[in-house]
Amino acid sequence: MSETFFKSRWVEPPAGIEELDPAQLAPGFRAGGAHCGLKGGGKTDIGLLVCDAEQVSSAILLTRNASAAAPVRVCRKRCNRAGIRAVVVNAGNANAETGEQGYADAIAMCNVAGEHLGLPAEAVAVAETGVIGVPLPIEAVLGGIGDAAGNLSPDGGAAFSDAILTTDRWPKRCTLRTPDGVTISAQAKGGGMIQPNMATMLCFVQTDAVVEAPEGTLRAACDASFERITVDGQMSTNDTLLLQATGASGKPLPEGLLEAVLLQLALEVVADGEGSSRVGRIQVDGAASQDEAERVARAIANSPLVKTALFGRDPNWGRIAQAAGMALAGEDLEEIGGDSIDNSELAADVAEAEIGLRLDRGEYSAHVWFSDLGYEYVRINAEYTT
Repeated sequence: MSETFFKSRWVEPPAGIEELDPAQLAPGFRAGGAHCGLKGGGKTDIGLLVCDAEQVSSAILLTRNASAAAPVRVCRKRCNRAGIRAVVVNAGNANAETGEQGYADAIAMCNVAGEHLGLPAEAVAVAETGVIGVPLPIEAVLGGIGDAAGNLSPDGGAAFSDAILTTDRWPKRCTLRTPDGVTISAQAKGGGMIQPNMATMLCFVQTDAVVEAPEGTLRAACDASFERITVDGQMSTNDTLLLQATGASGKPLPEGLLEAVLLQLALEVVADGEGSSRVGRIQVDGAASQDEAERVARAIANSPLVKTALFGRDPNWGRIAQAAGMALAGEDLEEIGGDSIDNSELAADVAEAEIGLRLDRGEYSAHVWFSDLGYEYVRINAEYTT
């Protein structure tokens, strides 16, 4: 990953943003990481992040997968979602499809983290990511939480972001400061099993800005970012997106800043899609309804034929036409010709390729960002647990 955080042509951050060391968290936050054995090679796999301010405004968005993992169900049922002070995370084991024991283990993680931090368990969120269907070695995990609690630091953003990675090829993180002194820091992970709602990922955002309506603010920013990406059309059991705001700066977030941060992180996830080498953006215009525009855009973005064309730089517009027609099966659709499709960047030597489709059926539009599909995706997922 380059040193510049905002590097996609599709992201427009507010003017005057200063990029700080991403290890440095927003004021009022501390984080740390430890190794408990979920990942091999001594890699950090337990992360702990805490807000030291007694008053915090928070919001958490969670996967809508009907088979949600234990940590997601614990956050839904037990967390004070508007007052989350801390989050404990492990990577290497999703704690999904693990039954009553898995649910009890997720609760134990909140309880132990709360004990170390002097917080009630309902003020602690829990997130987990990794292999599904494997029991959590809970005693090792609880010990790791204690180790992470022992090295909490305002400069712990790097250790925390490393702790949440699984198949990621690089960490996704930033710390930014606005001209009027507001700071925002964020850490994310994601590589495969990416599809709304939401995209499969973990993402944590901290700020000293005043955020009056955190849930609405976070939802709007998520709708324009993580809800608009796909790698493989698969919805995760563990998606978690957390925003914490202390308001200590006394100033609001600049307009567009949270949206820009989440969009850049979302595009990092797509660019890091397992084996991905290129990112595409499909823009569908002229649909008869918003639902139609969404269906067509997502059918194209998730088409293995379109994704392999993106990988191979093959300007085969017929693949785009068939995917659109599949999304509108049963409709009375005029034939989609090449003059309705802008596929010039499919063959271009660019890391980010724009694709356009005009349906001439109405005034609605939609867009989705997606990854290409190459040999590495098959290898990674064929060997994931073997």
